[in-house]
Amino acid sequence: MEIRQEKNDGELILFLKGRLTSTTTPKLEETLKKIEGVTSLVFDLEQLEYLSSSGLRVLLAYQKVMNRQGTMVVRHVGSAIMEIINITGFHDILTIEQ
Repeated sequence: MEIRQEKNDGELILFLKGRLTSTTTPKLEETLKKIEGVTSLVFDLEQLEYLSSSGLRVLLAYQKVMNRQGTMVVRHVGSAIMEIINITGFHDILTIEQ
């Protein structure tokens, strides 16, 4: 999985490409450790091919973090990833923008 990030003032945008699995989740978690001072977190999933339960866990964990310090949005979700989000009920928890 590749992670590209853009940071502007208090906004951090993470562009995820590839597969977010139990093998690649630690790479995302390492990137997210530097979230101090971020008031707007955006996950751009346009190029994400697969999202596992461990990836969903990370999204949920950081939604809780951002509920305390700002906002979080999941953006450009493809149909395969959206199906996973819908089946798990995460569509009720996450803010999703197409």
